[in-house]
Amino acid sequence: MKQIEKIAEAKNFTAVSVGHLNELGDYMLELGPKVRISGKVFGGTAVGATGGEFSFQVFQPHTETGFIHNHKQHEELYFFLVGKGEFQVDGQIVPVGEGSVVRVAPDGRRSVRNNGTEPLVMLCVQYRGATFTATDAADGVILGDKVEW
Repeated sequence: MKQIEKIAEAKNFTAVSVGHLNELGDYMLELGPKVRISGKVFGGTAVGATGGEFSFQVFQPHTETGFIHNHKQHEELYFFLVGKGEFQVDGQIVPVGEGSVVRVAPDGRRSVRNNGTEPLVMLCVQYRGATFTATDAADGVILGDKVEW
């Protein structure tokens, strides 16, 4: 089973690699003795994330999530990086493909499928919903330091 590789780490950052997107199928997520999801890897713990979670997942042609789920508090952003498929939220089906982004509120009942002929690759970012404010949008500080490579 493939593992996330740590690239670098210091006081204020951690960098990892999940490998090439075409290698995602080598991951196996085990959520219990009877729940195994091929091609999915969570990375929040690996990078030490404290405010959210992320996962990469690949759906081979003509495969799907296999279940509908929602969340108690977490909103999700789904970024589609490669391929084509369909995303279902509350019974509504939306076509997705490279460059598509779908936001789903915690209560949204969601599922994904690849109805195409090529792998469908997505990145999902999960975070506590209804927490971002107008002041958060201005949180970044541009420093006067010179960039040196």
